[in-house]
Amino acid sequence: MFKIPRGTRDFTSEEMQKRRYIEEVMQKTFETFGYKEVQTPTFETLELFTAKSGDAIIEELYSFTDKGGRDLALRPELTAPVIRFYVDKLQMEPKPLKLYYFGNCYRYDRPQKGRYREFKQAGCEIIGTDTAEANAELIAMAYKILENAGVKNLVLNIGNLNILSSLFSQFKLTKDQQKYLIPQIDKSMFEDVFDALRDFDIKKEDASILTEILQTSDIKKIENLVMGDVAKKELEELNKILSFLDKSFGIKNYQIKMSIVRGLDYYKGVVFEIEAPSLGAEKQLCGGGTYELIKLFGGKETPTTGFAIGFDRTILALELEKYEFPNPTLDVFVIPVTEEMIEKSLKITQNLREKGVKVDIDLLRRGMSKSLKYASSINAKKAIIIGPKELEQDSVTIRDMETGKQDLKKIKDIEKIIK
Repeated sequence: MFKIPRGTRDFTSEEMQKRRYIEEVMQKTFETFGYKEVQTPTFETLELFTAKSGDAIIEELYSFTDKGGRDLALRPELTAPVIRFYVDKLQMEPKPLKLYYFGNCYRYDRPQKGRYREFKQAGCEIIGTDTAEANAELIAMAYKILENAGVKNLVLNIGNLNILSSLFSQFKLTKDQQKYLIPQIDKSMFEDVFDALRDFDIKKEDASILTEILQTSDIKKIENLVMGDVAKKELEELNKILSFLDKSFGIKNYQIKMSIVRGLDYYKGVVFEIEAPSLGAEKQLCGGGTYELIKLFGGKETPTTGFAIGFDRTILALELEKYEFPNPTLDVFVIPVTEEMIEKSLKITQNLREKGVKVDIDLLRRGMSKSLKYASSINAKKAIIIGPKELEQDSVTIRDMETGKQDLKKIKDIEKIIK
């Protein structure tokens, strides 16, 4: 017996129904915001991902050398492939360019709840603008996608890496010192951050200012604490984004979180994360922000903002919140009463399918009562019973599977009755 590879999953038809439903909801929301779908290959050159994230990422990749000696990797995420695609073929397209996508990604990671080696990601990029309204719209769309999918308990955190970088520069922290601080900031180890700053000969007062900014969600307090023109300008822009979220998109459920330090090497401005507390420690559903990758990939630098949604974690969050997914249904189940009725039954079945009706037919010759029981088990809305007496009158019996009521109807009227 063969075993499924560690960190991967099989999905039943019921699970796939859930996944397709959520994907359709997300897709519809993307498109209502004017985004258009793109798709990239499952594998890319290894260099694409090391250029973005450094050689250290190789340990997390499924990488290989193909028969032509080329170093390739299964994609661990979708932002780099989409930006590679943009630089290669889409730079001359009218701006802003709004792109969205769905795809399976692969990471050699320790499997745990909500984290797999093969996982599905949804995401988007807006290329060619970095206005406050564009960033607010993108953040609002991320929130609405998860809200429309049915997740009830969401926490939206918003930060700005330019403000953090400005403070690092102001205190003359070296790249190595920043690199040491970032993991501690990311894990909210603020006492350790303070101690490290003091070890770096940062004055106690300045160390207190930085750690307080990292911990407070009061934007007025941050305004009073930050210094320097760059930080103040970024705060003005952040205030515009927050105002648009509140007044234009009706999103008030957000908090400022300056300790978001995702991808500091290429994220440069506003950053955000959306969490589902029901997931516990691994609660992040979505993360994104403004970044600079196009120039790194050989294109002409242009403003870019995007986000990625953990599709699998979204499903898990919905299940933990006891979300009631729509039950998969079948429009019609056709039951030939005798073997002689099979040919006519198949013809009726196929005629309905060609009209877009979801139809199945008894293929086991199991008899009336067992066929009706099976039709009920697969949530068929109606059963069409085809027997010799019915066909003598050019008719069939149509049974409502919910009420049990059944009537004799002309074959020519089936489509109208079913629809």
